[in-house]
Amino acid sequence: MTSVTADETAEFFREVEAASKKAVWCALATVDRNSPRVRIVHPTWDGQVLWLATGPQSAKVRQIRANPTVEVQFQVAPPEFVHVVVRGRAELCDDPEDRRRAWDVIDYDLTAFGSKGPDDPNFLPVKILPERVELSEMFGSVNKRVWQLVPRC
Repeated sequence: MTSVTADETAEFFREVEAASKKAVWCALATVDRNSPRVRIVHPTWDGQVLWLATGPQSAKVRQIRANPTVEVQFQVAPPEFVHVVVRGRAELCDDPEDRRRAWDVIDYDLTAFGSKGPDDPNFLPVKILPERVELSEMFGSVNKRVWQLVPRC
């Protein structure tokens, strides 16, 4: 495993975004009381932030409110076998500016899922702030590079 340095961070996140786009769908893990819950989602990178959309009444929302720690896993199919894992804190975004930002950057048609726009009460963006990101091949066993948030003092 190789740690990503501060000087390598921007390029690393560009590589993570490119690999993630190849996967299309990924798994989001949340915690429901003491049990993990995994579902398929389609998040979009915006620099070092990962966005996804959900409805305000979803199980994801209840679980994130109770425990904002999440993990997202992208797996690119053969022959590449690229693997991206993101651990971080999820924020449910009610702020109008965040809602507009999410609406603009999420890379699929949100209206296909019933949302009418960034002000639609049925549209709830989720912002994931990564604390650890792993980019590797062969399910994490080859060429593993890891970026970690530097804790603040």
